[in-house]
Amino acid sequence: MAVETHVLDDDCVTLSGWGRTAPSLARVYRPRGHAEAADAVRACGPRGVIARGLGRAHGDAAQNAGGTVLDMTGLDRILAVDTTAGLVDCEAGVTLHRLTEALLPLGWFVPVTPGTRYATVGGAVAADAHGANQHVSGSFGRHVTALRLLTADGEIRTVLPGTPLFDATTGGLGLTGVILSATLRLLPVETSLVSVDTERARDLDDLMDRLTATGHRHRYSVALIDLRARGAATGRAVLTRGDHAPYDALPRRHRARRAPLAFRPARLPAPPPYVPGALLGRTGVGLLNELRYRAAARESTGHLRSLDGFLHPLDGIPHWNRLYGREGFVPYRFVVPYGQEEVLRRVVRRIADRRLPAFRATLQHFGAGGPGPLSFALPGWTLALGLPTGLPGLGAFLDTLDEEVAGAGGRVCLAEDSRVRPETLTAMYPRLDEFRALRAALDPRSLFTSDLSRRLGIQELP
Repeated sequence: MAVETHVLDDDCVTLSGWGRTAPSLARVYRPRGHAEAADAVRACGPRGVIARGLGRAHGDAAQNAGGTVLDMTGLDRILAVDTTAGLVDCEAGVTLHRLTEALLPLGWFVPVTPGTRYATVGGAVAADAHGANQHVSGSFGRHVTALRLLTADGEIRTVLPGTPLFDATTGGLGLTGVILSATLRLLPVETSLVSVDTERARDLDDLMDRLTATGHRHRYSVALIDLRARGAATGRAVLTRGDHAPYDALPRRHRARRAPLAFRPARLPAPPPYVPGALLGRTGVGLLNELRYRAAARESTGHLRSLDGFLHPLDGIPHWNRLYGREGFVPYRFVVPYGQEEVLRRVVRRIADRRLPAFRATLQHFGAGGPGPLSFALPGWTLALGLPTGLPGLGAFLDTLDEEVAGAGGRVCLAEDSRVRPETLTAMYPRLDEFRALRAALDPRSLFTSDLSRRLGIQELP
């Protein structure tokens, strides 16, 4: 499920994010041990080095034009599992999919999983990834009990929570060093099923009221919002909330009673290399959103769904990013604090009024954010959508949304970004100078660098 790459010569590759925007050329090395990773960092040259997993960062955070990229998927060992304490120690290239395959039969599940299980542990730490349970469980870094980090001086450090280096690394997008391995605290489960409640919200205010009223009652909560709907229906959505199903809750004749922890993710055929852009154009997305809303139950409770079907519905379609056509898609994810609901309403109205074809847009509510200076999450409302590249005026329109978000004390998600302007970054991430100062002390030559960090000037001290 890794992003496709085109080899130009023996060691040069064109890389892009999952959105397939802003590709760049780099030398790619795939270390299979800590010593090889250290050697690659020492030999990286003046354009520096950045680590990369499966390429599921939507933007350019795991690219390094003219420099070196470390493909960490060769470091993919599960080193130890403590089923008593609920801990796993694994290398950075292990995927969340593989962890699920290994741990679910033992009655354990990863504590936080983003919208895809085809992400590596190192990538999830570097992005401080969040999932549909962020309002309850926080982001990924909260569940990491230790990291092994290769820093610019060639030292491999054990980094613990509560230290400035740990905080800067969780959400630090690989700019503090190469994450080699991590120890994670796991979540106990009795089955591989989720008990799901579904309801329809008639508009954005109704949706926010429903999310607020239920609070922390459910572990997972996410709404598919129709950003094509206008007028009285603006922001209408299908809200789904779920919890891990206990064994005793399974119906007497349910097939899962025989193998309650079985993990059998469904897979559909991959789409062709390129899908006609009209499929996810204005008309196509409008029809899909209408069908999805009308087909959803007005209210249902206790429907049993598989973990993968509920948490990772798009993982069943290999290379689903091709659905956006040859030019790929521009991801846009932002969060605004509680108390700034009018800004969220205004952004949703503006997107709807422009009739933008936002396929599978989601709204969530967040709880406490992580301690990292570049961690994305903060208590508030987060909206995520993808838009086909090449829509007329899209860049300028998103720039204006950035200004509204920043003015409200919100921010965009850097792990999914490929277009934010550097002058907006400081307003969104007020602890940016703290991150820069730590980096300057730890990596004075800026060995660890990326297309994103250069584009936004993340490494530049004021």
